[in-house]
Amino acid sequence: MGLLEIRDLHVSYGKVEVLHGISLDVGAGEIVALLGSNGAGKTTTLRAISGLVRARAGQITMDGQPLNDLPAHRIVALGLGHVPEGRRMFGALTVEENLRLGGYLIRREAGSIEARLETMFETFPRLRERHNQLAGTLSGGEQQMLAIARALMVKPRLVVLDEPSMGLAPKLVRAIFAMIAKIQSEGTAILVVEQNARQALRIASRAYVLESGKIALSGQSQELAQDSRVRAAYLGGSAGA
Repeated sequence: MGLLEIRDLHVSYGKVEVLHGISLDVGAGEIVALLGSNGAGKTTTLRAISGLVRARAGQITMDGQPLNDLPAHRIVALGLGHVPEGRRMFGALTVEENLRLGGYLIRREAGSIEARLETMFETFPRLRERHNQLAGTLSGGEQQMLAIARALMVKPRLVVLDEPSMGLAPKLVRAIFAMIAKIQSEGTAILVVEQNARQALRIASRAYVLESGKIALSGQSQELAQDSRVRAAYLGGSAGA
């Protein structure tokens, strides 16, 4: 049994069906990439996992627990962290205040928020330097670090990441993906949606390709990186560059 299991998931916005019966798995401590072009349904998949949109049909479970009918905060409490596309910072609050909000569900556990804050500052030293700075004044890379750290405040077993490299310079993209790999090495499973397929396939063990709301391809990342269809659509025609 995978940590996250999705079976025959259908999601609609009004009368328009966006996901047409997709199935995927994420194992404990595994990085899995979800690739696809704009409009393929990647963000909708993550929002369905997090309880932000409701499935019309199908099943989502985490560690055997059905998620379909649970409110978003209950899903977080079960061990899910969500880093949304565009970071979604509280720009008028400081870095530390954003992190404390991320730890809201553990606020009654004595010392837990302080301990998690210290862990996040050790993992992301730049955030310690900026802890009193307003989140809205951070650079794009710093905001992405903060978004990831905020999701990690409750020590989730699974983190879903939506386009973590969006809008970042190549050097920062490499740094963010190195951080993602480090988080996984410490035991957290990750499902990453990413248009930078090259970077995603380098850190993921497996990947799925979503096209028009359906899983078109799936397999080991190294195999997909050599697939002519993936190379043509997502790797600029070259698997080795």
